[in-house]
Amino acid sequence: MPFVQISLRSGKPESYKQALFDGVYRALRETFNVPEDDQFMTITEHEAASFRYGASYLGIVRSDDLVFIQITANNTRTLEQKKALFARIAALLGEQPGIRPEDVFVNLVEVAKENWSFGNGLAQYA
Repeated sequence: MPFVQISLRSGKPESYKQALFDGVYRALRETFNVPEDDQFMTITEHEAASFRYGASYLGIVRSDDLVFIQITANNTRTLEQKKALFARIAALLGEQPGIRPEDVFVNLVEVAKENWSFGNGLAQYA
């Protein structure tokens, strides 16, 4: 059950944000075998003064269309699955809403399965 937090500059239309949700969810389904309807995602928008990034860190030239995508997930995926996820997210977001791969920044945070509660005060995976 991944939890996805997406951060971007303010001003994008609703359709752009929905395309972000759809692309990330599709990539998770295809590469991480995430079940249908396992969608827990947020988008946070930031004004220019509250959104900072290295414009050329590691030789990658980024623009103000940069999106930060942080995914918290169980620590059960292989290195190959992680690489596939990163590539698939960049490819799908390139198709819709049209983000350059240089502007897709993904951070995967892995946690033990017992660190989740999906509601009712229960640790469903523990």
